[in-house]
Amino acid sequence: MNKKRVLIVDDEWNLRKLIRIFLMSEGFEVMEAQDGQEAITTIKQFSIDLIILDIMMPVVDGIDICKQIRETNNTPIIMLTAKRETKDKVAGLNSGADDYLTKPFEKEELLARINALIRRTETQADLDTTKELIFNQLVLNWDSRLILIQGDVVDFTPKEFHLLYTLAKHPTRVFTREQLLYQIWGDEHLSDIRTVDTHVKNIRLKTLKAGLNCSPIRTVWGIGYQFEQRVKNESE
Repeated sequence: MNKKRVLIVDDEWNLRKLIRIFLMSEGFEVMEAQDGQEAITTIKQFSIDLIILDIMMPVVDGIDICKQIRETNNTPIIMLTAKRETKDKVAGLNSGADDYLTKPFEKEELLARINALIRRTETQADLDTTKELIFNQLVLNWDSRLILIQGDVVDFTPKEFHLLYTLAKHPTRVFTREQLLYQIWGDEHLSDIRTVDTHVKNIRLKTLKAGLNCSPIRTVWGIGYQFEQRVKNESE
């Protein structure tokens, strides 16, 4: 079995060293980058299974680095942060991170989160999914992770795409926020219920701005969200 390759992006060499030694003892192959530019270069040159990214770095912070990575890459990202405020954690998730861990942390928790993210990524890759969902003006392609509205590509983050695709694939089902959090972010984020609302708001703004004649997501008061039937019916 091939070793999973983890990239640690942090300007603190001592923290990189501690994480590297621990993960190597757990059977991982580990690479390091001390800043965003080095991280981007490494990702282009090597196949990376997971990225550990510190949010507090000089020159370019982890939020901006995460956004740059997400422009071309869907590798799972765990954000490390010394900040405990919810707004900082939400900012990290909204930039494209899949998980976050607040410093100081136990190495066993880091390992558990790494393994959970890798398992979820592998499970999603093995799913027998419908490759393309077509609703007249709206097209969602699973393989390319692209969303087209009236034939034009609309820029979505990986989490925004996954959220809309999940709803569109099950257009008659009403999802609670907790169900969407678990399915898309994992059960580590059940306390961050507003993360779903933020992503729904972004999806609505982007799709309407791109020319879709109605929001693709309907709020079911007291329950959660559902794919908008008016979008679905346009293809019938």
